[in-house]
Amino acid sequence: MFLGKRHAYSHPYKGMKKNIKKTKTFSGIPLEEQPREKLRIRGAAALSDKELLIILLRTGTKKKNVRMLADDLLKLLDGNKDLPSVLEISRLPGIGLAKACTIIAMLEFGRRRYGSFSARINQPADIFTLVRHYADRKQERFISLSLNGAHEVLAVRIVTIGLVNKTIVHPREVFADIIQDRAAAFCVAHNHPSGNVECSPEDEEITERLLAAARLLGLNFVDHIIFSETAWWSFRENGKLENG
Repeated sequence: MFLGKRHAYSHPYKGMKKNIKKTKTFSGIPLEEQPREKLRIRGAAALSDKELLIILLRTGTKKKNVRMLADDLLKLLDGNKDLPSVLEISRLPGIGLAKACTIIAMLEFGRRRYGSFSARINQPADIFTLVRHYADRKQERFISLSLNGAHEVLAVRIVTIGLVNKTIVHPREVFADIIQDRAAAFCVAHNHPSGNVECSPEDEEITERLLAAARLLGLNFVDHIIFSETAWWSFRENGKLENG
């Protein structure tokens, strides 16, 4: 039956075409790009952090849709070096106690079973693999990776969140957690929201300051990478970090 033809009487399938069209899009997003469909077709690795949280949250509220809730939750998680408490998450408007418990349970289970602690840093690409999911953020994130003597990853943390085009970070903020982890070595990384991964004079300056402090503390500064969603730039590979 041709559904697009108009009839004078009340057609039993009237409005079906309109409803079918609605199932193909969500907030103007094609069906295949919606988080659940994207995960089914392309796998979990293809989703951004925000899209993964959208699937976890499932629904929004009258005042905030699920994408807005995912944005709020992502900001909270990025701003915490460790897992936030259930109370902290439940304070976000639109996220109650039940959802907060689900989120914490998911994060803890992932940390226990699939954490980065067995990863080893042998080359800049290994660092990029662990931090690239931060590349879609609109502000710079300065990230530290604590390593043991075999360059196995002990922890990955956001040290500070900066402006749209720069991150202001002090060495004491970087080394506080690294020392607490009893690390023997470390890496740092930060994203450039512009997509240009070339280092700036400010990037060179902070790297030199971190290297000087690392020498005093007896820590091996393995590398500093600048990254976007599709590329990275390594200080060590470009001869700007030489400390053995």
